[in-house]
Amino acid sequence: MPDRYRTILLFGAPGSGKGTQGRILGTIPGFYHSATGDIFRTLDLQSEIGRKYWEYASRGELVPDEFTIKLWKQFIKGVELINQFHPETELLVLDGLPRNVTQARLLQDTIEVVAIIYLRAERAKMVERLRRRALKENRIDDASDVVINKRMEVFGRETRPVLDLYPPEVVHRIDATMSQIRVLSEIIRILVPLKEAIDGPDDADVAASVASDPGVPASSGV
Repeated sequence: MPDRYRTILLFGAPGSGKGTQGRILGTIPGFYHSATGDIFRTLDLQSEIGRKYWEYASRGELVPDEFTIKLWKQFIKGVELINQFHPETELLVLDGLPRNVTQARLLQDTIEVVAIIYLRAERAKMVERLRRRALKENRIDDASDVVINKRMEVFGRETRPVLDLYPPEVVHRIDATMSQIRVLSEIIRILVPLKEAIDGPDDADVAASVASDPGVPASSGV
């Protein structure tokens, strides 16, 4: 088993489509999708941890770094222990973490970043997506224009500088305004060589065929 989890970072501002692409990748054999936001949203808001999370999230602010990283490390170790995540054969697809330079440094002993998928779009497009998602899913944290604008500002100030910590050659920029299937196709084009390096070309070809052909059965990595 590797000393650190081989990791793909899904990177982009709120509304860029990270969650959608991450969930799709999580259905492809050999990839495990971990969405930090989903972990937080499943917290019991009556618990001490849940109340602490909501205190920040309701204002559109980042949850404290040490709290976030500790919670995520506990979660990922738990899914590994119950055999939902197999780091010796699977790439970890990390969505929503790290959100700032401090978090990235706190994760250095846990993850090995082999690629960053940076989904980019105009701000107006991402705001539109967030509003539409709020109406569809009744997600309180996306409904307020004040909170949405605050999240965008936090991304630019806190999260965007994370890219500067990694070599330029691992950062792959993708136009997030394309259709979901075209965005996925671009992501798969980048990830297939990385998967081949782990388990050989035959298994990587299977992953690519699953992504391109919905008729091919796939096991979920979530």
